[in-house]
Amino acid sequence: MKPIITAFSFFVFFLCMGISHDIYPQEDAFIFGDPLPDAPALSFRGDHHVGVRSLDLVHENQPDIQNFEANKEPNYDRPLAAEVWYPATLKGNTSQVEYKDYFGAPNDEKRPLTPFTFSGRAVRDADPERSKGPYPLVIVSHGYLGSRYLMTYLTENLASKGYVVVAIHHTESTHEAPGKFASTLYHRSKDQLFVLEELSRLGGSGADSFLEGLVDAENTALVGYSMGGYGVLNAGGAGYAPGFVSAFGQMTAGSQKLSERSLRHPSFQASVDPRIKAIVAFAPWGMARGAWDDEGLQNLEIPTLFIAGEQDDISGYEKGVKAIYESAKNAERYMLTYLNARHNVAPNPPLSPDLNQDDYMHYAEPVWDERRINNINQHFLTAFLGLKLKGITTHAAFLDLPTDSLEETWEGFIPRTSIGLEWRQDKPEM
Repeated sequence: MKPIITAFSFFVFFLCMGISHDIYPQEDAFIFGDPLPDAPALSFRGDHHVGVRSLDLVHENQPDIQNFEANKEPNYDRPLAAEVWYPATLKGNTSQVEYKDYFGAPNDEKRPLTPFTFSGRAVRDADPERSKGPYPLVIVSHGYLGSRYLMTYLTENLASKGYVVVAIHHTESTHEAPGKFASTLYHRSKDQLFVLEELSRLGGSGADSFLEGLVDAENTALVGYSMGGYGVLNAGGAGYAPGFVSAFGQMTAGSQKLSERSLRHPSFQASVDPRIKAIVAFAPWGMARGAWDDEGLQNLEIPTLFIAGEQDDISGYEKGVKAIYESAKNAERYMLTYLNARHNVAPNPPLSPDLNQDDYMHYAEPVWDERRINNINQHFLTAFLGLKLKGITTHAAFLDLPTDSLEETWEGFIPRTSIGLEWRQDKPEM
């Protein structure tokens, strides 16, 4: 049996604590992503300062799913806002960034559209730290409805560890401008692949962008939550099932556009980008609704980390996320399960207990402290992405765990704190 916590774990734990105290003084008010006293070893921020900038991208000549009618399938130039976090150098302006987001939706009497702001630990428009780049690319995709600011605890944390992290603001899938669900079904994976192509271009030589020379797109990870998870699995090779394509047609006056993202379409296999080296799917939606069959999931061959709530009542667990994990037999895969958690295993915690109950429950977990979930997520994504994108072989120890977190203290966890969790891991069967 392994010792309760190894000397290596203590070394990493205290090293990370030292870095965090130096760059992010703990006397400051708590900000999303800050480590709690029981945070696991790899959840602490890295040794880079973090800058953040906004991008306005346009995916030209795309199907305008919102306005499809019988025998009428118009195209449009699809705007995609994005937020980019990156390793930065600070030259005086060290004020913390303020993010603006929304609760609710327009014309929703129960949850009216309400703006709110919150602080982060990045610095707006800071100069990039080019001397240690280029950095692997991480693309983050939110749920429906959501925003690019849904997981700042994670985007800032990863950027501090030497990644360029871009979070997509999916058009027609946000609180302030929601659209038809069919738009999300079609565009999710295509948005993610387009952003990969754009960040590769903007990071290339002669791009005349702040990202020039900063992005190592050859080592890319896709991270998605809920509908974002639905998208990243498809972008990574899990082609949609024929019955799901037919259901999409019923939603869109008979359109078969979603067939482009099915395993049997001649263009689908070529769309799986070899630059994608890792996938993280938080509570991916779709399996319980027939999005995939075994054949489609067995086409997923990219190493994948699944993160799920055992009581997920949106995506499902036994017939949802766990069923995806079990069918994706040709991928190296891992699954972290929060026992007694529902669907909200990815977002920033709720801002206040005074929120409208529906807004509060859009982010909260009934049993778990969301800040604790955030720290655990930071730890496992640091281990997984560090191994798969950076080749940090020592991180493998944090992924080689017993299934039951009570069997023995998990690597990197403080004694008595690896509780309420399960872990699975499987190698490809090819």
